[in-house]
Amino acid sequence: MPTSTIDLWDTIAGDAGRESDLWTAALRPRDEQERNPVFSRLGEDRYALGIETIYEGYLLHYGTSRLFAPDDGDAALLLGDYLYAHGLVRIEESGTVEAVNDLAELIAVCAYMRAEGIAGDGAAWAATAVVLGQGALDEGRSSLRLDNDPAPLERLARARAGDAAVDEALAAHRSRLR
Repeated sequence: MPTSTIDLWDTIAGDAGRESDLWTAALRPRDEQERNPVFSRLGEDRYALGIETIYEGYLLHYGTSRLFAPDDGDAALLLGDYLYAHGLVRIEESGTVEAVNDLAELIAVCAYMRAEGIAGDGAAWAATAVVLGQGALDEGRSSLRLDNDPAPLERLARARAGDAAVDEALAAHRSRLR
């Protein structure tokens, strides 16, 4: 596992590059990369690499990537899918089956929200990062699925991580979305 945020970004970029020359070609020049963690700061350090890898995949699907600039939408989707899968592997290596399940659920619920135009994906990301693997997300996810209401997830994140940290993460998240 990386020991610093510098190592985190180098690991994400390096692993992707070793996987495919296509991902190496999509990597932004170092001075154009935005190596700023968004949601991993809300959770346990052991999950940082997995969370940011998965989030980078999410950004390739729905926003502006911090590390990559693929030439076309198909490459962006493929790279995003690779990062989703690789991030889940990283979580499995450092956590539990419950943590992997939480992130798989996050990916699914966010895809649903984006497809249906439902706001609140940031609250889902924040809450998941804060209580990853702790079995504390069912009620909030149910509210989101049944009522399109992300407020319980946001309240959970704020109660555990504090308003300032969640506000910072949500603002950074909003700035990256399309």
